[in-house]
Amino acid sequence: MNWLFWQMGSAPLLGGGFGHFYHYADVKQEYPINRFTMEVKRQLDVLNKQLSDKEYIAGEKYTIADIAIFPWYGNLVLGREYGDAATFLNVQEEYPHVIEWAKRIAARPAVIRGQMVNRTWGNEGQLAERHDTSDFENVAQSQTSQ
Repeated sequence: MNWLFWQMGSAPLLGGGFGHFYHYADVKQEYPINRFTMEVKRQLDVLNKQLSDKEYIAGEKYTIADIAIFPWYGNLVLGREYGDAATFLNVQEEYPHVIEWAKRIAARPAVIRGQMVNRTWGNEGQLAERHDTSDFENVAQSQTSQ
């Protein structure tokens, strides 16, 4: 539960702070970008240390902590959020354990299906409506036939 609450306290600084000032704000301001960049890097460092000897956030099993943290930090380090933020934050060089964790989570079948339903970026693989399990298969087949 500690890591679940860590996410609740940390993610607003990533999304509402860093994401807003770095990617969404019409006027780029150096101070808030620098301030929230350093906080996000601190958070990524915390995660990287935690994951240095564990498969998942809370240990060797996939838990609610991974489910809650992945959409924010996993998608960030995989380059799926806030434009070029992953490059700006130098995630490839500085947070290898977070990247490996994010790749493990992203490869899970349930995560792949969930992101098809709740896609927030790109147009590929969007599942507009879900009525049956075969709806997922239809989207996957249409992607491979293109």
